[in-house]
This record gives sequence, structure tokens and C-alpha cells, in this order.
Amino acid sequence: MDTKSVVDLLESSSGVHFSGFHMNGLEQRKSGIEQPTTSEAEEMSKQPFVIGVAGGAASGKTTVCDMIIQQLHDQRVILVSQDSFYHKLTEEELTRVQDYNFDHPDAFDNEQLLHVMDKLRHGQAVDIPNYDFKSYKSNIFPARRVNPSDVIILEGILVFHDPRVRELMNMKIFVDTDADVRLARRIRRDTVEKARDIGAVLDQYSKFVKPAFDDFILPTKKYADIIIPRGGDNHVAIDLIVQHILTKLGQHNLCKIYPNLYVIQSTFQIRGMHTLIRDSQTTKHDFVFYADRLIRLVVEHGLGHLPFTEKQVITPTGSVYTGVDFCKRLCGVSVIRSGESMENALRACCKGIKIGKILIHREGDNGQQLIYEKLPNDISDRHVLLLDPILGTGNSAVQAISLLLKKGVPESNIIFLNLISAPQGVHVVCKRFPRIKIVTSEIEIGLNKDFRVIPGMGEFGDRYFGTDDDDQQVVTPS
Repeated sequence: MDTKSVVDLLESSSGVHFSGFHMNGLEQRKSGIEQPTTSEAEEMSKQPFVIGVAGGAASGKTTVCDMIIQQLHDQRVILVSQDSFYHKLTEEELTRVQDYNFDHPDAFDNEQLLHVMDKLRHGQAVDIPNYDFKSYKSNIFPARRVNPSDVIILEGILVFHDPRVRELMNMKIFVDTDADVRLARRIRRDTVEKARDIGAVLDQYSKFVKPAFDDFILPTKKYADIIIPRGGDNHVAIDLIVQHILTKLGQHNLCKIYPNLYVIQSTFQIRGMHTLIRDSQTTKHDFVFYADRLIRLVVEHGLGHLPFTEKQVITPTGSVYTGVDFCKRLCGVSVIRSGESMENALRACCKGIKIGKILIHREGDNGQQLIYEKLPNDISDRHVLLLDPILGTGNSAVQAISLLLKKGVPESNIIFLNLISAPQGVHVVCKRFPRIKIVTSEIEIGLNKDFRVIPGMGEFGDRYFGTDDDDQQVVTPS
């Protein structure tokens, strides 16, 4: 695996195979689509993470779902099976049930499925039918009461067939298992668990199951974000999926709303460094040391979003290596003064890079007054890394980005780098400038009544440059 995070691997890879784990790039929202308002975005951020799991009968979908649920033991997870939404058979259909195709898309009541999913996505408890495969009715047994959850797994052979159902999913998984393996499992299951005759099982397979798979199920594989060969036996794939889900849940789901928001993957090292720089008792020396380490990670991640060109070089062994060449037309712009703390990391990564300055008045008018700017004359021809460690209300960021746009910098050429971001600031910046990229290391809880980021890390510039009041009393929570 390369140096990209799991989130990058899952979201930006296309046509890549890793340890038998095929990952198609997760769908990116078109830049022309209108972004939701702040209130709408906040409502969307509270919605659960919906995972669709499709594949042929006996492919191992249930095993994959069970393994995901087991690893997400600290989250509220519910499993919704498409099998619960079969149509109730009519009296005429019951007389010739052996000729009824349960693998056809028309066998499912998608309207009822959509109704149930809509309620769950909006935080409402709902009753899910309990379909009886002996009477072929859904009113024999009491319905299953399901409460809202953080994660919803929707499993079934044809959950990708209806585009309305697909639109509900944040992640689509296709379990791809060899046809012979699926048939062997089906024979074992139906003869042992259902006491069916093997001849009847094979007759149903050849008459309905295989044609339906070829005509309806297999074509939906193209909609999958992730294709898992070998089903539940592919532990590498399931581990990556779980890591991705946990990361998304830890980001308040803002990345589901704004595809131009990137949060570097959290590790114990990163959490440890955040713990140190957030601690009010940390010395200036330690604060600077660990802040610099975090800034370097953010800068490196941001550079990974710049365009690259293919380049071939000759290695010392005389072999040809095909790699990439760095983006040449690049500059940094720091928002004075806390943004200047990020300049050294940028210079360490990009030797000789030009860095401009912007000073914005942050008090009285809520950070909307431009005081000073000094930018490269040819900045309109460059990709710009905008540096400011804290994204709070977003007002200063909007002012800085607006200035860059006035100077002729294309919006898509701006990458905004910061250490922590408040959801309010993310909403403001992403809604106003949907084509810029924001790279951060953590999403915060929000802002307090004084518009300070919480939990935050205090006045970053004062702590970094040592201009805070050492005698200032620290208020500790009771």
C-alpha cells in the first residue's frame, strides 16, 4: 500500500486491486450541484452512514455484514435485509409457487423498502416486516421494531438495482464469489437446513437463480464502490471497510456532504499529538514541537492533492522507473500571524517556494476587514496553498479566498490547509467555494457563544510564538 490514508485509498482509487480487494472510486459529487444550506447540511450530518451489500445468493453477504457489525461493536448498527420486503403472493401465485421467480426485481416491494429507509435516515423508529418463506406472507409473524442507528447495513441480492435505493447509500459493496462456490453453498443450505430435494434445488437454480444473476444481479456490480472477492474470507477488505466507516463517523459525516473536505486519517500518534497541543499545561517548547509535526502531516497531505505529471527516470541499476513529477507552479499564502507557523513545514517540503501574506482584522467586525496583502505577481498562474491553522467561523477564510479569486487564482487551484476545523466554518467555506479543497487533521465539536472553537487549543498564534500571558489563569472544567 502507498502512503495514502485508508480514506484516500477508498475514495480516490479507481480500478485498483490490493490483496484481492477491488476498489472503484466512490462517486464524487459534481461541482455544479448546488450545495446545501448550513441548516440543511447540519441536518444531513446527523444522518446515519448507509452501507449497501449486494451479490449473488449464497455469495457470503450475510457473513460480510456480520463481520462488519462485529467490528463496529462500539457503534449503533442495524441490519436491514431486502428479503423482508418480498411481495405477498396472491392466491393464484401460491398455487404455482414453484414457478415464481424470487430472484427477479419485481419480487420485491421497493416502495415499502424506501419508506422504511427514509424513516431510519431521519432518526425515526420503524417496523420492518418479518417475511415468512413457508406461507409467503409478511403478516404471519410480528414486525421487527428497529430504532435509529449510526450505521445502517442494507443487504440483498438486488439492493443496487433500483436507482432510488442506490441513492440512499454512502458506500456500496458487492460480494463477488465464484459461481461454483455459490451453488455448492446453496445445495448444502437447502438440503440440510430446509430438507429440500437436491434435484429440486438444482432445477430452481438453473431455471431462476442463475438467469436472474446473469440478467439482473451481475450488471449491478458496476455500481459498487468496493468489490470483495471471496466474501467473508477476505479479512483485509473488511478491515479496510471498517476503518473507513469509523473514520467517517468520527468526522461528523461532513465529508459525505462536501467531497472537497479531506480529513487526514487519525492514528494514535496523531491523537497523542493533538492531546499535547490542546493541553493548557503544555510548555511552549512542546507545543511548537508537536504542532510542527502535525502541520507537516497536513502539508504533506495537501501536496498530495496537487496535479502531477508522469515521469520516467533511470535508476542506478539501469532500470526504468515510471513515476510522477511534482507540480511546478506552486506558492503558499499565510494568513498573518498564526498562518506563519505553517510556513517552515511548507518550505521543508517545497524548496524555494514563494509565500505571500494576508492580514485580516479578526476583531470588531468578525474577521472581515482586509488590512494588508503581499502576493506573488504571477499568483494567478499558480496553485495556492492557503495556510491558517484554525478554521472557526470561516469569515477570515472567506475574505482570504475572495482576495485570491480577485487576483485571478482559479477556485479549483486553492487548497486550504489547517489543523482543526469547526463544522460551522466548513459549512460556510464549502458552501461559498465548492471547488476549493480543505485539508485538516480534525473536525471540532463547534463554536461557543464567543465564536471560539471548542474543544480547540486556545489562541494558536500566541501559544506558538510565545506571546500569551504566562500568568493567565486556566479555567478547568469541574
